[in-house]
Amino acid sequence: MIITEILARNSRIYHNEIALIERSPSEDIRREITWGEFYASSNSFANTLFASGVRKGDRVVQLMTNSLDWLPIYFGILTTGALAVPLNFRFESDKILLCTELAEAKIFIFGEEFIDRLVSIRTILETTVQTWVFTGEPDKCPGYAVPYHVFVQTISGEDFSGDTPPDVTINIEDDAALYFTSGTTGTPKAVLLTHRNLEHACYVENNHHGQKHDDIFLCIPPLYHTGAKMHWMGSFIVGGRAVILKGVKPEWILEAVSEEKATIVWLLVPWAHDILIAIENNKVAISDYKLDQWRLLHIGAQPVPPSLIKEWKEYFPKHQYDTNYGLTESTGPGCVHLGIENSHKVGAIGLPGFDWECRVVDGSGNDLPPGESGELIVRGPGVMKEYYKNPVATSKTIINGWLYTGDIARYDKDGFIWLVDRKKDVIICGGENIFPVEIEHFFMQHPKIQDIAVIGVPDERLGEITAGIICAKPGLTLTKAEITEFGYGLPRYKRLRRIIFADVPRNATGKIEKPKLRRLYARDNRLNVDKLLK
Repeated sequence: MIITEILARNSRIYHNEIALIERSPSEDIRREITWGEFYASSNSFANTLFASGVRKGDRVVQLMTNSLDWLPIYFGILTTGALAVPLNFRFESDKILLCTELAEAKIFIFGEEFIDRLVSIRTILETTVQTWVFTGEPDKCPGYAVPYHVFVQTISGEDFSGDTPPDVTINIEDDAALYFTSGTTGTPKAVLLTHRNLEHACYVENNHHGQKHDDIFLCIPPLYHTGAKMHWMGSFIVGGRAVILKGVKPEWILEAVSEEKATIVWLLVPWAHDILIAIENNKVAISDYKLDQWRLLHIGAQPVPPSLIKEWKEYFPKHQYDTNYGLTESTGPGCVHLGIENSHKVGAIGLPGFDWECRVVDGSGNDLPPGESGELIVRGPGVMKEYYKNPVATSKTIINGWLYTGDIARYDKDGFIWLVDRKKDVIICGGENIFPVEIEHFFMQHPKIQDIAVIGVPDERLGEITAGIICAKPGLTLTKAEITEFGYGLPRYKRLRRIIFADVPRNATGKIEKPKLRRLYARDNRLNVDKLLK
């Protein structure tokens, strides 16, 4: 079933029930809409787009932070048969320009936060962008744009009902959306997803986590990303309520869980760490919140340190835990998942997801036995159609229906898949392959370390050596000597050769921005840090 049809069904069955809630603690704002209002708002916007000339196959850019309007606008775009093009709200002007030009977008929807970033590129984009729609406060709307509500009222008028979508035939195999990769390994690529891809995400997520109509999903990660939205789709398919939380302070997350009676919460690793640190430092007391109904802690988007889950279980012993693995090219998470019944395998990314196949292969595409590391490849209904306008990259990534993920993994004797590292992040030191994630997980067990990233930096004799960018927990002092001593628990070739105390940059989905770290610290062999080991 096309997801716009699922929205229509939810409106029929749960018309007056709450669908979405927006919480903005910093502004003390709480808003909500019903399934009927969600559907009507999407249809009104779809009719407006259609009346303004948007047709099936056109592209519409959506550059917005999370809000109550985000999903209705997204569904409105899909309802016209056009392709939704959600952009990363952290993109600077150059990447916004690159992505919008590649999409040849006809309509550009944006919020107040992006006005300054559009100044230098707007005139360039006017060769394709016909209308700029502003979702912020009308009095802050720049002169070249039209406020969202004015746009809807002016073009659609009174002839269009929110109960009736435009007359467009959409097939399950039609193109639906362009999602840009996060760019953590270079220039973002445009991933073309179909309506079947989006439909499959609903079934995968619901199969993995068994969402019921009365479950309440707390959504914190950015909606432009496939991860947050596809996890929400497990609740969406059963008409479950979702809470969109704007802000990641531990007390805000716990307040939202408590006051909205959330049962499922998807966190990124840094946010889970922050909650634990706040509890340890007595900045929050879990006894102050109603948390008994919270049944599932769900962490994804990056490797999860086993030490984190062990500590989490000390405070929340009744929580079910799961992690999902995926990538934009697989329509987000779910091609591999641990499963709530497999908490004894914390550290593994799990087993092939619902309706997915997985293999670990060598450089020639041959299957590897358990224990040997190779590239993880996956096949299933969630595999993207292609990299948009990039047949060369597509042919290197999709081979005989298998999606080559670029991640190094291995099977254990029980058939569980363990993520070793990104193929591009492997450090080759004196001929030895070193996987940074293994070192990062080891050091995350140190009681004073809040975050760590490990990269390779050039070395004349060994080719590359390991460097650790380390951030200590707030209020704690951490020395290089302490780290060196702790590192003796690793094999000698895996120990950190350089230590740098600095913040670890992460993108909006929690992934470490290693290209940025390499630009800062690995350009050459003249780092302004001390070499610890010979």
